[in-house]
Amino acid sequence: MENQMETTTNTAPMTTEVSFFARNTLLILNCLLLTIGTCGGPLIMRLYFLHGGNRVWLSSVLQSAGFPFIIAVLIVLYFCRCTTTKNKNNKTTKVFYMRPRLFLATVCIGIITGLDNYLYAYGLARLPVSTSSLIIASQLAFTAFFAYFLVKIKFTPYSINAVVLLTVGAGVLALHASSDRPKGESKKEYTMGFVMTLLAALLYGLLLPLIELTYNKAKQEVTYTLVLEIQMVMGLFATVFCVVGMIVDNDFKVIPREASNFEFGETKYYIILCASALIWQCFFLGAIGVIFCSSALLSGIIISVLLPVTEVLAVVFYKEKFQAEKGVSLVLSLWAFASYFYGEYKVTKKLKDATHSPQQSTELALANCTSI
Repeated sequence: MENQMETTTNTAPMTTEVSFFARNTLLILNCLLLTIGTCGGPLIMRLYFLHGGNRVWLSSVLQSAGFPFIIAVLIVLYFCRCTTTKNKNNKTTKVFYMRPRLFLATVCIGIITGLDNYLYAYGLARLPVSTSSLIIASQLAFTAFFAYFLVKIKFTPYSINAVVLLTVGAGVLALHASSDRPKGESKKEYTMGFVMTLLAALLYGLLLPLIELTYNKAKQEVTYTLVLEIQMVMGLFATVFCVVGMIVDNDFKVIPREASNFEFGETKYYIILCASALIWQCFFLGAIGVIFCSSALLSGIIISVLLPVTEVLAVVFYKEKFQAEKGVSLVLSLWAFASYFYGEYKVTKKLKDATHSPQQSTELALANCTSI
């Protein structure tokens, strides 16, 4: 039973043959993008709400509206492939790798992403960043739960312990949530923000394994170019979903007036919007890149590991309160992270020992034969 539980995370998504160095370089690059997005995204979005912004659908759009940036990268990769293909066999270079089946699956994921963006923006409009970050940490529990059923990932006692601790940490915040309610905000609005943020964590916990499942069921070679195409389609349809919300909520009519009344001025208002779109694109691109290089669970773990960092940055820059329950939740989160990574270390060490043992036995047998 113990041997069945102690397995490493699924690394199936990376189907192309790449060198160990290239794989790890790509993984590090995506981890950096994910770090920028996880820490910077909530801070810049909260900056918008703190200084005069109040359009939730607009904030939702900004989380995915940076997808055109990927088009520029895909164009560069296309011309690189054209040059390589001509030099090799003069075959026609494909413009898009994505097949219709994968496209339809990605469209569905993009729409779910748009809904998740709205839930998260709604919550952050009413909660301090530090509180929101600790609630979002519960997404690791949801990621683990859905990964177990969707991509058949198995748990060690350490990973189960991490999930339980993160869930308890979110529960501690829920018991004393109203203690950091912003001035002028009703208890009902604050509670709705808390619930919406928790739902956003649950939905994103579903999205990460869904993306990994899409990679596994793609029935085509999964390259990093294809990953970029997937992110572009996801971003497009998440943006379309949120733009419809903006139209219904009359956001386009309000934006010029909101910009003119913004505390930092109209120019900085639009700079903040553009910076927000770019930073959030780093988040989504990094998240799906980590899934490509490793697994959905690792992507969820990295996001959760960075959330306490975001919390501390919010306390430093926005002077948010740091009550006892936040301290307890932060300690439980750090304990959960330590537990998970220690478990991964033990599993990796056990697998290495198991791999080396047959080699050592073979070498010993050869040595005995030689001595005879």
